[in-house]
Amino acid sequence: MKAKKSYGQHFLILEEIAQNIVNSFVEFNKTNKALEVGPGLGVLTKQLTTKYSEFVAVEADRDMVTVINKSLPEVKIIEGDFLKQDFKEIFNGEPFGIIGNFPYNISSQIVFKMIENREQVPVMVGMFQKEMAERIVSKPGTKVYGVISVLTQAYYEGGLIMHVPPEAFSPPPKVDSAVIILKRKENIPEIYNEVLFKDIVKTSFLHRRKMIRNTMKQWLTEEEMKDTFYNRRPETLSVLEFINLTQLITAKKV
Repeated sequence: MKAKKSYGQHFLILEEIAQNIVNSFVEFNKTNKALEVGPGLGVLTKQLTTKYSEFVAVEADRDMVTVINKSLPEVKIIEGDFLKQDFKEIFNGEPFGIIGNFPYNISSQIVFKMIENREQVPVMVGMFQKEMAERIVSKPGTKVYGVISVLTQAYYEGGLIMHVPPEAFSPPPKVDSAVIILKRKENIPEIYNEVLFKDIVKTSFLHRRKMIRNTMKQWLTEEEMKDTFYNRRPETLSVLEFINLTQLITAKKV
């Protein structure tokens, strides 16, 4: 089966890597339910079906749905766009883990979809383009720390599982890949205004090399920004500091 550029398909073909990915997922997914995004030819799927009593795959490509139906007829597969799925209809609203060799062109959107439905998703293990994987799990002070780092790590703890070379796929992508794990935090700080939180983070990183006092002017006065904290660049702020800044501005508006 030939991969389609329109779906950003690069099929994982190395069984050893697939086994490592599944093993990492099983180790941290303590539910008995799993959802795979974009099963493709089923290299992960065939292992996952033996691990979970309740398993669902979501695939947008009708040809791939046909492949899975023929090779793994026991698999429940939803034909459609993962980003348009109503999580409350999957597993009757009960918690489940997400796994997949994600299409790189929508990988960040997959993460944000998970965050929106975090009450149902305690863990994700996913294959990303290496640069995107590093952005998601990077820490303050690094060059790749940015919007997706903060918005993800407000709710999930991230870690790198492995790097994956292009030759592990068919066709080989022109970039390196990496598998990361995201585990929902047990104690998520209260963010009273999540819309404002996102706005502050995105606005701050529009000018990542400037002091945050330059981007906070729409919310705070110069008098309110006398503290040297506002002389810092956004890339140096921790997730908690962004949350605290949101709380400060929220309290001011009340």
